[in-house]
Amino acid sequence: MSAPSPAPETVDLDAVKSVAGAVHHAIATVIEGKDEAVSTAVTVLLAQGHLLVEDVPGVGKTMLAKALARAIDCRVSRVQFTPDLLPSDITGVSVFNQDTRAFEFRRGAIFANVVVGDEINRASPKTQSALLESMEERQVTVDGQTYPLPDPFLVMATQNPIEMEGTYPLPEAQRDRFMARISMGYPSAGAEMTMLETHGGVSPLEHLTPVTTAEAVQQQIENIRLLHVSPALRQYVVELMAASRSHRLLRLGASPRAGLQLLRAARAHAALAGREHVLPEDVQAMAVPVLAHRVLPTGEASLSHHGTPDIVRDLVERTSVPSGR
Repeated sequence: MSAPSPAPETVDLDAVKSVAGAVHHAIATVIEGKDEAVSTAVTVLLAQGHLLVEDVPGVGKTMLAKALARAIDCRVSRVQFTPDLLPSDITGVSVFNQDTRAFEFRRGAIFANVVVGDEINRASPKTQSALLESMEERQVTVDGQTYPLPDPFLVMATQNPIEMEGTYPLPEAQRDRFMARISMGYPSAGAEMTMLETHGGVSPLEHLTPVTTAEAVQQQIENIRLLHVSPALRQYVVELMAASRSHRLLRLGASPRAGLQLLRAARAHAALAGREHVLPEDVQAMAVPVLAHRVLPTGEASLSHHGTPDIVRDLVERTSVPSGR
């Protein structure tokens, strides 16, 4: 007689919402009137992704990244990307120790739980590429030796629009490593007034204390992986990816990695909504932040002022949801 199959593991949604709610509230005390951007940042954190924040200077990109880092009791490093920054400044370097007569590896800024990369597109392409292995494989290889990165591991990078002076556009391979891209946008008049009243004297970051630990965040990341995803919903993601590759306004569609990350982000979105299963609405909610920065528009799209977020929304509207469970 065959042994009974083990019962499926259940998702502790209360724990997920407790950790996410605490982090969200902590960041919201620093970032005024940007609830959607804060929610996306927390979703990416729990989906074990990386976040790219793109906008003009002075709208709170770095403040958002610093606030999320301070909300978690973990190792945090900040890298100011400049044209003279070297890859070894990020990954680390082997140095010869005269006392031991051997090479020692000195870890770079990437060896942290949360890495805040400020103005990433001001660094040279060679330095930008130093992040590729770290962000995808969560490890660093120097002189043939591989060093694992800690869990959880999140890169939050900011960048100014590429048309601004002194910037290097991120290559497609680099953008594809970021799970999501968001724009902060200018605050509303009310939020800006509140900011002038409360932030004028002391930076709110000085009063922000950790509300959770790296271990608790990693536990919820593992928890979210247990969420049920039906075959029909997986098929929906596949059809969205295929539609992006044949869209007349796109010359580069979404990669298979984009589909994987969209599903991971949808899982986190569903968990934060209090559900143990993923719905098409979760995929649709995360489609623009996950896909818009990965696809490239055609010349026709640029001339007709069709931005990639609009094209992704069109993809979502045109792709039907498969029936079944």
